[in-house]
Amino acid sequence: MSDTITLTGNIATIPEHKKILDGIPVTSFRVATSHRRLDRATGQWLDGETSYYTVQLFRQLAENAVLSLSRGDRVIVTGRVKVREWDNGTRRGTTVEVEADAIGHDLKFGTTRFTRATGSRPPADAAQPEAWPAPGVAAEQASEAASEAWATSVPGARDGSVEEGEEQDPRSGSLLAAAGETPF
Repeated sequence: MSDTITLTGNIATIPEHKKILDGIPVTSFRVATSHRRLDRATGQWLDGETSYYTVQLFRQLAENAVLSLSRGDRVIVTGRVKVREWDNGTRRGTTVEVEADAIGHDLKFGTTRFTRATGSRPPADAAQPEAWPAPGVAAEQASEAASEAWATSVPGARDGSVEEGEEQDPRSGSLLAAAGETPF
């Protein structure tokens, strides 16, 4: 029997990426979840106990996740749950694992930008719908305007350069805070 579970929580460990049998990519990390409740008597929010789940992703989902997710990110995970008992001779315990079918950032707490993975694009010879330009604008002009808007909105997009002392996030292309600065 396979039970499906959906988790909402924070990535608690650095995602670990490796290849197993026949080069199948696997990414794994721990997700911490806790529920908050309102104490009506005091009007204060109280944190419940934190539960930790080991999340495993395979194949293309693993490849995309290692490039998109990092420790501390708020995520939503859906997958099959497995509860395993273990004993290493000196200690015994229970581990709850989730084999993820889907994962993404929880947009209730932030924003993200989707980029289609190259491995999941349709073949070049497949029929592609034409982009619809804005009313009164030729298709070539609309495409050029979109490229120009992107190039001016992302620092270093035109020539690949970034100002001295700045770092660029490889996932989003946005500038990261300088050393010692807090980004929030």
